Amino acid sequence: MALHVLVAPDKFKGTLTAQQAAGAIVNGWWASRPQDEMQMLPISDGGEGFGELMASMIEATEQIAATVDAAHREVAARWWWHADSATAIIESAQVIGLAMLPQGRFHPFELDTQGLGNVIKAAVAAGARTILIGIGGSATNDGGFGMAANLGWQFLDDQDRPIDKWPKLNKLTRWIPPTDPIQGVDFIVGVDVENPLLGLNGCTRIYGPQKGLIIQQAAVAEAALEKLAFQARELVGFDISVEPGCGAAGGLGFGLRVFLGATMESGFEIFSRQAKLDERIAAADLVLTGEGMIDRQSLMGKGTGRLAQRCKALGKRCIGFGGMVEGVARSQTADRLFHSVHDLAPGLTSPLEARKNAALWLERLASKVAGEYNWA
Repeated sequence: MALHVLVAPDKFKGTLTAQQAAGAIVNGWWASRPQDEMQMLPISDGGEGFGELMASMIEATEQIAATVDAAHREVAARWWWHADSATAIIESAQVIGLAMLPQGRFHPFELDTQGLGNVIKAAVAAGARTILIGIGGSATNDGGFGMAANLGWQFLDDQDRPIDKWPKLNKLTRWIPPTDPIQGVDFIVGVDVENPLLGLNGCTRIYGPQKGLIIQQAAVAEAALEKLAFQARELVGFDISVEPGCGAAGGLGFGLRVFLGATMESGFEIFSRQAKLDERIAAADLVLTGEGMIDRQSLMGKGTGRLAQRCKALGKRCIGFGGMVEGVARSQTADRLFHSVHDLAPGLTSPLEARKNAALWLERLASKVAGEYNWA
C-alpha cells in the first residue's frame, strides 16, 4: 500500500543542511518503497537555515550587510527583506555562528555579538517595521553585550570606566541607553531552546562547553551575566533572566529582550505556523525527521523534538534519524515522542565516516528503515 510520507528533517549540523538531509532521506526511502508519495519540508527551529527557509515561504529577497563575525573578522552576512510587509529576516548564525569559526581557534571570552548590531542597523535603514531574528547556532556567550554596545548602549564599571569585553561585566555597576534608540520596530526572536539565562540549566553551563568554555571558567561567565541580569531587574522591577529562551544563543535572547524590547517565541513555532505544519502532518501517513544529534536537547525546544510532539498529539507515527542518538535520549524519546529512532553511527558506520559521507549513510539508513518495517 502506498503511503503519503512527510519528510521534515532539521540540519545535520556541520554536515548537511536541512534541504540536503531531506533529499537523502527521500532517495533512500524510495529505494525500498518507490510506491510512496514523498513530500519534503525541511524545518528549522531558529538556528542554521532559519533565515533562508522563512524567506522562501514569504518570498523575501536576499540582502548583504558588511559586518564582522563573532571574532571581529570582516564578513558579508546574508539577511532577507520583504518590502511589501516591511519585514526583515535575520539569522544570527549567518553573522556570529559557531560554524563560521575555525574549531578551537577562538575562546568564547574573545567572542561577542557586535556584528549582529550592524545587520540590525541595515534592516532598520531599509525601513523595517518588523525584524524577525532566528538566534540558534551562535558562537557567543555574552548575553547580547556586543550587539547592545554596537547599538549605542554604554556599560560602566565601579570606577565609571567603559567596559569593552563581556567577561568584565562582573564589574558592571550601571548602563546608559543610546541617545538615538531604535523606535517603531517590532522585534520577534525565534529561539531554539527554552533555557533561562543563569543557573544549572542556563546558557553557560548547558551550552558553554560546546563553544569552548571549560568548567573552571563557568563561574567567570556566570558572574558577568549575573550582573547584566541584576541591572535589568533593577530597571524593570522583575527578573527577565528566568524567562524561557533567555539563555538561547549564549544569552542573546535575554539581550534582545532587554535592549530592544523583543518578543521571544519558539523558532519552530514561527516556522510551523508559516508552513502550516499541522495541516501537512494531518495529511501524512508517516513523518520522517532527523538531526545530527538526537539527545536531551531535542527535548528542550529543538525542532525535531517539537515535530515529534506535534505528530504524537495528532496521532501520527514519527521516525527520527540521527547522525548519533544519545543513550539517555534513545530511551526517553522512543517512548515519549518517536515511533522509533535510528542512528548512522555506530548503527551503520563509524562517527568519522558518518560525518565524512553523511548524505550517503543517511540515504542508506532511510532505505534500511523503509525496508525492514511493515508501514502499512
